[in-house]
Amino acid sequence: MIVVLKQNTKPEQLENLKAWIHSMGIDTHVSVGQNHTIIGLVGDTSQVDMDLVGSLDIVESVKRIQEPFKNANRKFHEEDLVVDVGGVKIGGGNFQIIAGPCSVESREQVCYVAECVKKSGAGLLRGGAFKPRTSPYAFQGLKGEGIELLQEAKEKTGLPIVSEIMNISHLPMFEPVDLIQVGARNMQNFDLLRELGRTNKPILLKRGLANTIDEWLMSAEYIMAGGNENVILCERGIRTFETRTRNTLDLSTIPVLKKLTHLPIIIDPSHALGYSYMVKPMAMAATAAGADGLMIEVHNDPPHALCDGAQSLTPEAFDDVAKAVFQIRPFACKFTQD
Repeated sequence: MIVVLKQNTKPEQLENLKAWIHSMGIDTHVSVGQNHTIIGLVGDTSQVDMDLVGSLDIVESVKRIQEPFKNANRKFHEEDLVVDVGGVKIGGGNFQIIAGPCSVESREQVCYVAECVKKSGAGLLRGGAFKPRTSPYAFQGLKGEGIELLQEAKEKTGLPIVSEIMNISHLPMFEPVDLIQVGARNMQNFDLLRELGRTNKPILLKRGLANTIDEWLMSAEYIMAGGNENVILCERGIRTFETRTRNTLDLSTIPVLKKLTHLPIIIDPSHALGYSYMVKPMAMAATAAGADGLMIEVHNDPPHALCDGAQSLTPEAFDDVAKAVFQIRPFACKFTQD
């Protein structure tokens, strides 16, 4: 349920209304927009008398929310969320490219790639320290050493770092990480999501291989229900019957999510498609469609990469993609909530 207040509502009136709602065992979330103040009621609202609330002098309207995700719902938050990641903003008109190797392999590799992508306009550095792989025999990442190498790259370039967490027990190692990524395979690891909800770190939540948008938003809800509202959604392709690409990149998620939620949405064409030659057109398409950012894999020597070399761009190819993306960015689709 959401309660829209009149413009002339005084702060003490708002506090009195919140106290009354809390007395019924219901939590509130207040969102102050340019034109309205909205109170979101989170919990069992079945006993709330909508007519009584609507009759209050300070209330303009009362609406029930049918979707099960409350904290992530656009109806609770009219304004787009802007997430600050180590001083770099994403969302609300702030567009960023996250770039770097699929897996951190060495100091020379990650530092070189970091310097290259920064020169080309990337705002954040990605790098896998822990790698979830289909085969137990494939390279699993450098783990703690990988995070240390990412730190070194951050010190050299100033780029905030992004890396994927695999297990709750690894959380202390992620203290230096600016944006914690939850991968597709862990999108419904609810224990992990709950724990991340108790942190003060921004979270990048990837869509699962075979999950609906509503299931994805419910996973975001797990994090936000714990008190961490800084969630960024990442579309990385879904599994369909098509075999010519690794997955099917669902760009329709951009307008759908812009209507349903205030959370930023970025697109990962590298993992979605699996081939480097497809990254540029899909990165441009995602940008034109109104995404808040991109995540692109870049490797200094893709043919010899220990992980996902086929989808990785060289620094030179990334520079070409970044130039094309930034050229069309001013013409990207703008969404309104009318």
